[in-house]
Order: sequence, then structure tokens, then C-alpha cells
Amino acid sequence: MPELPEVETTRVGLLPRLQGRTLRQIVVRNPRLRWPVPADLETRLAGQSLQDMTRRGKYLLFDFGATTQIVHLGMSGSLRFAEPGEPAALHDHIDWLFDDGTTLRLRDPRRFGAVLWTDDAIRHPLLAHLGPEPLTPAFDGDYLYAQCRRRNAAIKQVIMDAAVVVGVGNIYASESLFHAGIRPATAARRLSRPACGRLAEAIKRVLTAAIAAGGSSLRDYVASDGELGYFQLQTRVYDREGLPCKTCGTPVRRIVQGQRASFYCPACQR
Repeated sequence: MPELPEVETTRVGLLPRLQGRTLRQIVVRNPRLRWPVPADLETRLAGQSLQDMTRRGKYLLFDFGATTQIVHLGMSGSLRFAEPGEPAALHDHIDWLFDDGTTLRLRDPRRFGAVLWTDDAIRHPLLAHLGPEPLTPAFDGDYLYAQCRRRNAAIKQVIMDAAVVVGVGNIYASESLFHAGIRPATAARRLSRPACGRLAEAIKRVLTAAIAAGGSSLRDYVASDGELGYFQLQTRVYDREGLPCKTCGTPVRRIVQGQRASFYCPACQR
């Protein structure tokens, strides 16, 4: 699933070519995504210029002035630029055609993504209750400690809760906990303030490194230029069950939490 680094990589790849361009037409081949594509999407957006593109958690926000387009890539979605005259493939559901001939194309094999519009992004139901962005000053050890004090859930589940902090997906949660020296099943309320400080800093470092590496090469994820991300090649514990820890040599263990695999080193993580 595209997570925060993959979505941020996509945003950075798209913005330079699209900012200031006027949207000429939207071609919707299949409106049946996670939520139906609004029938009036083109009416709302066509003829408007893209002023900016931001990100909130895993949502891309296309700022067309009075109207904001919300795009979520779901489980397997990707946005990329189509070549002139390139025919649409089976899972290419939406094209955005701009005034300079650029075509932006959404591919979503599983159709768990979303393309919506809103005139109030701050209060939109999908965005209004999200936690702070992890790479901003609003997310730090003190904030995380306050959140953990009232939660009995395992710390990995807490940092993957978008109401606590956005964008910490499964890979990045496992990696951040490794760097902070915390086991994923530890009850959040048991963490000390210093431990929360280490974890907040680890999350920032891991996500920053993942963005620099272009995200993770998982399933169908590609960046806007069609290139795969390579952060997965740098992981310390994720998907390394039974392999020696890169720090101490102890075999990495795997457990299942909330139907997702968690990986940790029993020696480095206490």
C-alpha cells in the first residue's frame, strides 16, 4: 500500500509539471473506486488552473483555488504521466488532460483508491480528524507520550493510528520501533517519556530516509516517472524473519498484530 513516503514522492514528482497548468478535460473510464467518482468532477475542475499540490497524511490535495481535489491511492494505486497517444490499460481508470498536452493517469488495479472534490478541505470528513504530520514540530516526544499515557494498545498499533499521527505505515512502524529499541507489542502506556522521545525521532528519521529513497517497492507502487522506490532495500528488520539482525546478529522475529506482520530483533528491542 502506498504510504506517506510514496505519496510524498508522487507529489514531488507531479507538482513541477502540473503547477500553473489549466485542466482541460477529465476522462473517467471507471467511476467505481472505493467511493464513486463524483459525476460533477469535471464540471467542478475543468478550466481551472492547478495552484498547488499538498499532502495530508496519505491524501493528495490538488488545489484548484475554490475547489480541492482529494486523491487517495488506496492499496495499489499510482499516478503517473502517460506518453502522448499511449492507450489506457485495463486498470487505468482516470485521465486528467492539461492545456500543454500533459496527461496524468490513475492506475488502480484493486480500486480501493478515491478521487473526490471538496470546497473545504480542512473540514472534509476524511481529513478533519487526522493526527499531526510526523515531520512537523507538532509531532514530538511530548505529544507522543501524552497520547500513549491513555492507551493500552500495543505501541505499533498506536503509531499506525492516523488519529494519533498520520502516515506511519506497517514497514515504517516496524523500522522506527527497531531504531528506537522498542518491541512492537509493548503496551503504549508503559513507555517512558524518553522512550517516546526516541520513537518520535526515529519515526522522523525513517520517513525522511524513505522519502529520500523514493518510498518502498511494494506490489504495484511506482512514482510519477514510473520508477520503483528503493527504501525496502534499506530495512533493518521488516520482512527479514529468521535473518540475522544487521546490528547484533540475533535472528529477526515475526509476530502478527492486527492481521499485519511485525518484525523485531529480540536483543536490540526491549
